[in-house]
Amino acid sequence: MPPPAHQLPLQENGIVATSGYCRKCKVIHGLPMGRAQYHCQELIHHFQQNETIDLDFDKESTVTGRAERQLSTDYLFGRARGKMFGVLECLDTEGTTVIIRAFSGQYNGEWSVAGWAPPLFDLTEFKNTNNPVERQIKALGTQMEGLEHGSEEWRTLRQMRRSMSRQLMKDLHGLYQLHNFRDQVVSLSKAYAGENGIPTGTGDCCAPKLLNHAARMRLTPVSIAEFYWGLDNKSNTRHHGRFYPSCREKCQPILGYLLCGAQESDKGERAANKGYTGGNDIR
Repeated sequence: MPPPAHQLPLQENGIVATSGYCRKCKVIHGLPMGRAQYHCQELIHHFQQNETIDLDFDKESTVTGRAERQLSTDYLFGRARGKMFGVLECLDTEGTTVIIRAFSGQYNGEWSVAGWAPPLFDLTEFKNTNNPVERQIKALGTQMEGLEHGSEEWRTLRQMRRSMSRQLMKDLHGLYQLHNFRDQVVSLSKAYAGENGIPTGTGDCCAPKLLNHAARMRLTPVSIAEFYWGLDNKSNTRHHGRFYPSCREKCQPILGYLLCGAQESDKGERAANKGYTGGNDIR
């Protein structure tokens, strides 16, 4: 059980783990790491003990002692490399602590896993939009492999593939529905406050998933923490077992919108001034 807030080291209590500029309020909204870090440690212990992201699996109490292969943490130490994981501490309307967990992007090809925050889009709509076009794009790539590199036909197919990819990304972005704590829902393009185009993967990281789910559940966020688990990434910017703030490129441009309204409730203030009394998980 995590310790009460007043027992946490000051440097951890004050770290702003996620933040973003809100165009409506014209301020930067943020959340501290706080007790969420201790809930992350509990999650890390589960990974180490059970070697799976299946939150209901317990190796010691399971007859076979083996979890579903699709959800094994071995995936994070192979060719796919590691992944960010996050925990959001919230309060419900009764003041009870609720814990939400998320992983970035897909896990071993799965967008939706029981016990983890869902993506920001309807999965059926996403598959219906993505899969047919993705097959066409791959078919064009196969055709290009049989042509002389740089030939006129090769360049034509390359341009077609690029155009299809850009349009597909635009169509997929249109499926994202972002909820904030003012009961507002907008598309990804309307929530995005960056100066350049929307990067691939925006909205798929832990913090957006966590905050979006909390807003939909009418919870009040109190603290958030994110850590990396698995082989270091290829760019060597993420290392196994280390904590990181929400990313600047993809997360910060939408976090201001997602956090808008969260600080207007006094529940977050009450949480910071009372001891931890236990709570519920979103499963």
